[in-house]
This record gives sequence, structure tokens and C-alpha cells, in this order.
Amino acid sequence: MYYKFNGVTQRLVGAAASAAYNPQGLKPIVSTESPALIFGTTTKLASDLPATDSFLGKNKVPDLQKLFQKADGLPVHLKRGVPDKLLYRTTMALTIGGTIYCLIALYMASQPRNQK
Repeated sequence: MYYKFNGVTQRLVGAAASAAYNPQGLKPIVSTESPALIFGTTTKLASDLPATDSFLGKNKVPDLQKLFQKADGLPVHLKRGVPDKLLYRTTMALTIGGTIYCLIALYMASQPRNQK
């Protein structure tokens, strides 16, 4: 005898072999039809693109690798100078300010209101 899980009673119930091997009404036959097109244009492979459409900018990766791998004692998140320092300090100020605000809100929430 075969069993399957009944979603209504949450128990195993007796079933036919086809229902036990294909639960929840799933059919074993897969459709051979291709799905409908979502976009009307075809995709282009990178090898099909002409060489004139390639990126014409300078490759900055080797320069950045030299900058970040230089042993100058600075952490990686501060190696690019003033913009990194400004971003780091702004992030730290917002973090400390948010922590103080949360602690004040927690203190105010823990105090009972005065009855007049």
C-alpha cells in the first residue's frame, strides 16, 4: 500500500501509487513547449560585438592594486586620503549619535510618566 501526506488533516493517508509518487497534484509530464518571449530583442554574445564598442577608458586596476598593497601602516578603508577620512568620520559620528539617541529614547521609555 502507498501513502501520501494529506494537507487538510496533516496525516499520512492511503493512496494509489500514482498519487503517492506525484504528490499535491503534480504531473510527471513536462511541457515541451518553449515559454513565450519576455523581451522582443535577441541577446548578443560578447564575441559577436565589434571591437570598436569596447571600453575606451584607462584600466585603473593596476594603479589601485599598487596603492592598496603599499605597506604604509594605514588601514585599507583610509588609503585613498581625504575622501576616505571624511566618509569614515561621518560614519562614526552618525553611529555614535544614533547610539546616544537610542540610549536617551530607552531611558525616557523606562521612566514612568508623572500623574497630575
